[in-house]
Amino acid sequence: MTRGASPERPTKPETRKTLSREAWIAAAIATLEKKGVANVKIDHLSRQLKVTRGSFYFHFRNLKDLLDSLLEQWRQRNCKPFEALIDQEVIDGPAYFDAVTGVWISEDPFSPRLDLAIRDWARSSAVIARKVQSQDDFRMALLVRAFAAMGYDDDESLIRARITYFQQIGYYATHFKEPPADRKRFRSLYTKILIGSE
Repeated sequence: MTRGASPERPTKPETRKTLSREAWIAAAIATLEKKGVANVKIDHLSRQLKVTRGSFYFHFRNLKDLLDSLLEQWRQRNCKPFEALIDQEVIDGPAYFDAVTGVWISEDPFSPRLDLAIRDWARSSAVIARKVQSQDDFRMALLVRAFAAMGYDDDESLIRARITYFQQIGYYATHFKEPPADRKRFRSLYTKILIGSE
């Protein structure tokens, strides 16, 4: 070292980057929604997040553990809001109809993209397909209750529930783009047409 030169400072060892369990789940959901479940892989996510596989195994036992966590996110965000309506006494049919369809309209916490991603996953998994079918049946049963409370017979309640449900699923499946203000503005007209009354 020459006179007057400052001594070199020892370099600090690089701190290993760690991520929370929630960060891994958020990244996995984004991949599921954009590229499908086949691309939800540990190595892929590790490279995307710029961390080692060890970071993954700090939070999850294996890939199945992560996939189960994605299903739990779907259940919390997209299933529980509907399940919360089952205990409500249905006195006012149109009001109950608004409560059910309002889960979709508000999209809080309901996520259309996550719902579609889970449906796509169901095409390659009989287990997931059964879960999706069960949730479809449950949501449709809520709509049937609403129409029955409006005085429709069993068959017409069922068909009106199907029309309402298929219309909503199609709204998301076609990736139809509509300004939120327009969607709210048209809501009463949709309701009028779907329930068949003012």
